[in-house]
Amino acid sequence: MAVSSSPTPDALLGPADVRELAAALGVRPTKQRGQNFVIDANTVRRIVRTAQVRPDDVVVEVGPGLGSLTLALLEVADRVTAVEIDDVLAAALPSTIAARMPERADRFALVHSDAMHVAELPGPPPTALVANLPYNVAVPVLLHMLATFPSIERTLVMVQAEVADRLAAAPGSKVYGVPSVKANWYAEVKRAGAIGRNVFWPAPNVDSGLVALTRRTEPIKTTAAKREVFAVVDAAFAQRRKTLRAALAGWAGSAAAAEAALVAAGVSPQARGEALTVEEFARIAENKEAAAQPPRPAPRPEDSAPRPQESGAGSVESAVRPRESGAGSVESAVGSRESGAGSVESAVGSRESGAGSVESAVRSRESGAESAEQHTGPTRSAVQHEESE
Repeated sequence: MAVSSSPTPDALLGPADVRELAAALGVRPTKQRGQNFVIDANTVRRIVRTAQVRPDDVVVEVGPGLGSLTLALLEVADRVTAVEIDDVLAAALPSTIAARMPERADRFALVHSDAMHVAELPGPPPTALVANLPYNVAVPVLLHMLATFPSIERTLVMVQAEVADRLAAAPGSKVYGVPSVKANWYAEVKRAGAIGRNVFWPAPNVDSGLVALTRRTEPIKTTAAKREVFAVVDAAFAQRRKTLRAALAGWAGSAAAAEAALVAAGVSPQARGEALTVEEFARIAENKEAAAQPPRPAPRPEDSAPRPQESGAGSVESAVRPRESGAGSVESAVGSRESGAGSVESAVGSRESGAGSVESAVRSRESGAESAEQHTGPTRSAVQHEESE
């Protein structure tokens, strides 16, 4: 860590200095790039204090412009790396630093690039991000820097007041939306003050605000990737007035699939995105598989009966044939019953025939009795003859 003597009191840029530099460079602030230069030294020192910049910090600044905030950061931080897209401003800034703060010039580095395309920075990894962000690209730049440089622990950005409110909004707020959730994915976010319009040149038509972000010590616990979570967030707020069941239908493939994912995540399908925390969005993303395979409806009682397979006509025919065979069995059974009836008739006939045989036997017995009487007739005659003697 390098510590140098304090810069001279007039090292920072005042209103006259800013206009003089701009005139010398032929620079006119443009709305296209959201350029509004800070012209008040007290304001930039306040920003540095609010950002809690320490002597050992490596600070990255986006959109340094003419160098007002850059010089204030160099008064305190160990190193400052500035990212500037404007060709003229990028070429002039190192000379401004060397002229107004020569003792700290070696602690300064410039990256001439669009911040959205920056993937690496010179020197040690940055520990803090402090910037007066261009209003028209503030949120994309902030999210890109937080994603690209995980070493950034603390962030303080000056943005349009409305954007500041959205970034720091909590679930349930009317201004809670995509910036709120995505910023909260990386850090704890809060409003850190307001900035008046008269400290800028040219003065903007809107108020400005400070937003402080402190990197999460532990990432959001989820099995879903960041891009998967952010896809749910984008879909939920694309139609923020709709229920999540309807808003996530495109993401899930259908409203029914969206409902399946929401139920699996423990989120009401009738809720809206503005009511959900970043953790709840992560749970929904985790259950994308449930959305792809919604639960099947419970079987109806009539569906529980076995049915013939629908794989081929042959199976249907084979299912019909046993019934036809069964019909034949019924016919055989009927025939057997008729045959049985004939047997009964035969049996009855036999019983009648038997009855006739009994009658014949009775008659024979009667005939025998008569014959016996005829046979005993001579005996009686003999007895009578003996008595007469």
